[in-house]
Amino acid sequence: MGSLFAAHLARAGEVEVWAYDVSKIHMEAIREHGLRLTGVAEFTARLNATTDTAEIPRCDYGIVATKAVHTRRAIAQTAAIFDENSAVCSVQNGVGNEEIIAEKARFVIRGTTFPAGHVIGPAHVGFDISGDTWIGPFEPTSTPMQKVEELAGFLTRSGMNTIALDDARGAQWTKLIFNASTNPVGALTQLHHGAATRFAPTGQLFNDLISEGETVAKKM
Repeated sequence: MGSLFAAHLARAGEVEVWAYDVSKIHMEAIREHGLRLTGVAEFTARLNATTDTAEIPRCDYGIVATKAVHTRRAIAQTAAIFDENSAVCSVQNGVGNEEIIAEKARFVIRGTTFPAGHVIGPAHVGFDISGDTWIGPFEPTSTPMQKVEELAGFLTRSGMNTIALDDARGAQWTKLIFNASTNPVGALTQLHHGAATRFAPTGQLFNDLISEGETVAKKM
């Protein structure tokens, strides 16, 4: 997901974009050839890319798009590029990432995104699904709404439609419940989402799991 945001922002040219990743092959290829997207959108964007955070200047905004298991390592490695006026936004799946980011960042933005992609090769990412992104202040950090709206504006104008919300927990939990209710069923049955909804027993299982997730969300 991070590559999708980086490529769009870089192509728009409104802000300076830096990409950080631990894959030297991927970063070197981006520096040499640009970041190529194919699929839903097809273009190549030129941007700064590095595996060395010492090369990155201070940033107004950060976007964390790692898998949740890598959140703590990712923010620890990049914390020095943010200061007391910077805001770091999570567009990851699940909950709990913002708390980890807040250990290192002054202002944190919670978010969730529908677009998806996959790495095809070095500096080449397949853009599989388009859609909206929702972001809002992470409450414990008292992130100003102005920062949320500014980041949403940058992203939307770049082609990644982003909705700024006073409270983004609903959007975040909607994605969490969808993933937690449908993906395990697909993994266990080898049915894609559409097929599983048309088979009555798995369709009912979807509904039961979604209801359970909604109950948990309301209690929290």
